Amino acid sequence: MMYLSRLTLNLRNAQVRRELACPYEMHRTLLRAFPEGAVKVSRDKDNSAGVLFRVDEKPHENIIAVLVQSKTTPDWSFLNGLRDRPGHSYLLPASVVGDGRPNPAMTDEFDLSKKLAVGQTFAFRLRANPTKRLGKAAGDDKGKRVGMYKEEQQLKWLREKLEGNENRRQLAGGFRLERVQISRQEKIENSKAINRADHSHDLKIFAVQFDGVLQVVDLGKAIRTVECGIGSSKGMGFGLLSVAPLKEA
Repeated sequence: MMYLSRLTLNLRNAQVRRELACPYEMHRTLLRAFPEGAVKVSRDKDNSAGVLFRVDEKPHENIIAVLVQSKTTPDWSFLNGLRDRPGHSYLLPASVVGDGRPNPAMTDEFDLSKKLAVGQTFAFRLRANPTKRLGKAAGDDKGKRVGMYKEEQQLKWLREKLEGNENRRQLAGGFRLERVQISRQEKIENSKAINRADHSHDLKIFAVQFDGVLQVVDLGKAIRTVECGIGSSKGMGFGLLSVAPLKEA
């Protein structure tokens, strides 16, 4: 079973602004909604929380929301107590969001095998960090993961992730890419953004947002792709593949 949550953020809150600048800190906040043991399990395991998230911006509405996909039920009640020193809440009041839904808003649990069907087409959105590993020619840098900055490389990378690659078992695929556009690109750089085991690491990521249409060709593989996400840096808000039925013209 899967769950999808939408958290509409309060930009007046200091913690929110810090986390938007440093997505790894937002990731740490979001994980508090799930059992600690489940968030430490690989996403392809049945007992994993399977948390993926993406920040979606609507500049014309001055709204920023976080979409969170998970395989276990989240408990967002702790967010009610998150306030900065001046007293600004972490989330906007539902009355301010004004769409008639609560904040956080969460879908009822759903089964991907009943949401997807072979031959069905969907609109999709993916914010990803397209990368590749350097080969032998890179010498000491062999195996280092580097970003892809050319659009043709990014589109090839996406097609391979969605459609799979028989020579690389870890790629699930399950879809056929019908059409796509790159609607947004940005470079994210933060010094000492990640702290692990008393060591600080700089953050340098190239973010690409893909929007388009895809078709399900293999249900099992497509489900695994949606559940596990696409690409690297998932803890930074990348990899969540959102699919929705195409709207009739």
